[in-house]
Amino acid sequence: MAIQQRRERERAERHQLIVDAARQLAETEGWEAVTTRRLAERVEYSQPVLYSHFKGKDAIVRAVAIESFGVLAEQLRAARTAHAEPAAALRALAVAYLDFASARPALYEVMFVRPTDLAFGTSEAPAPLRAAFGEILTAVQPLAGGHDLETLTEVVWSALHGLATLTSGQRLRPAQHQARLDLLLGRLTG
Repeated sequence: MAIQQRRERERAERHQLIVDAARQLAETEGWEAVTTRRLAERVEYSQPVLYSHFKGKDAIVRAVAIESFGVLAEQLRAARTAHAEPAAALRALAVAYLDFASARPALYEVMFVRPTDLAFGTSEAPAPLRAAFGEILTAVQPLAGGHDLETLTEVVWSALHGLATLTSGQRLRPAQHQARLDLLLGRLTG
């Protein structure tokens, strides 16, 4: 049994090494630079070894996206739970979301912009996606009033995504960032 456990552990470590290499390459050079050939060179394994873990580049990119949702969920949870008052918790979560998008643009792109086969808004959505959405939902819940909680959460998420995407694309006036956030959150908390 010890040999089998060691093999499983080594396989999991190789899997994570490939995901980490893809994330690092995307963050430094962009997603176009992430190829199986370059990843094989980076992790010092042959391309067939990569294909024994993933069906191809899309599967690797998918794994990076899922892992990134887990990171986002942790950051949103930390921001939300640092404040007992609902309006402050929502504001902290919103700031954390926008900070994540700004600080990790390649990850944000793979999570929300690049085409993907990830299921959103269904029971088939991977747990890290549901966890990230759940953090937003938990922050919105005390402020939902009579609104449908999931729909309101989707609207808040959509607004944050719009702000993140338009800010990243330099489509909004930088000096008005705080005013936009105040206006959005003021509607929910005011």
